[in-house]
Amino acid sequence: MAGLQTRTINLALQGGGAHGAFSWGVLDRLLEDQRIVIEGITGASAGAMNAVALAAGFAEGDREAARASLRAFWEGVLRGARLSPLSRSPFEAMLGGWNIDMSPAFVMFDLVTRVASPYDFNPLNINPLRDLVTELIDFDLVRKSPVKVYISATNVETGRAQVWDKRVLSTDHVMASACLPWLFHAVDIDGVPYWDGGFTGNPPLWPLFENCATDDVVLVQINPIRREGSPRTARDIINRVNEITFNSSLLRDLRAVDFVTRLIEAERLDGTGYRKMLMHAIADEASLAELGASSKFNVEPHFIDMLFNKGRDAAENWLHTSFRHVGERSTVNVRKLFHGEDDALDGGQLKPPRKAPKAKD
Repeated sequence: MAGLQTRTINLALQGGGAHGAFSWGVLDRLLEDQRIVIEGITGASAGAMNAVALAAGFAEGDREAARASLRAFWEGVLRGARLSPLSRSPFEAMLGGWNIDMSPAFVMFDLVTRVASPYDFNPLNINPLRDLVTELIDFDLVRKSPVKVYISATNVETGRAQVWDKRVLSTDHVMASACLPWLFHAVDIDGVPYWDGGFTGNPPLWPLFENCATDDVVLVQINPIRREGSPRTARDIINRVNEITFNSSLLRDLRAVDFVTRLIEAERLDGTGYRKMLMHAIADEASLAELGASSKFNVEPHFIDMLFNKGRDAAENWLHTSFRHVGERSTVNVRKLFHGEDDALDGGQLKPPRKAPKAKD
């Protein structure tokens, strides 16, 4: 890369079931760009799986190895899905679009998970993803990777976020990060039960602030923050509650970033060692907001391909509109996210914030 001006970023990958294929598309496009150097990745649930797949590939060789590792993982997801009881017939697929609400198997599955515990309907704790992660992810390679990796889970007993770095990662840690409590048994690690990391950090940003040298964090967003209107069906209400819950920890972290930024700009933190973090986002809220909760369980090839391509397009848009600002300023207007203003998003990219006024003496 002699003569090429590179810029270093950290990546923050949200979880969201099959919608993680959007993040795969984003990563695939970013890895193509020789100007980008990835220092660290933080992820939860599907974001954790994408993170370890990318890191293992990087340890094996180069960017192309990382892309191949991600593709191998998602192709493994598709192979496993062929035997899924939630697979739809061609007729059901025509009726339901990308959502699988019309599938009788999904309707039954949805009802069972609302009235029964996974300890009752899945006493053997069968989880095909565990076998897939064990088969395809070499955690020795993850540990050797030049990319720093942090994944989160939720401590069931304390309700607090637990973050592990790549030095200790195993299949159990990834499965803990992706453990939805209405589907699977809590994952026990060192005598402590864990659930999905999205409840307390989707994804957690602070490991990047504390352990990475670069100030630029690129959030790959797959959970819409805003949805128009009030949901009416029980399924849509539960979906929106889950989205709000999974976004609340992220918004909390972003609010903290904004608060520190304002203090730094007001010259109130001089000499304290606090850094001004530069936030960016790659998103396609308009497209992902059209997808219902059931589509997170849809692992049909055409749907995964669509999400992958949407992710690549969103990354291409970000590279065109925002990459030049990496290392210089944020391209995320964090403040407007909290105030709910409509122009927080602009063409899939969040607008940069205005400079905070200097504090009066």
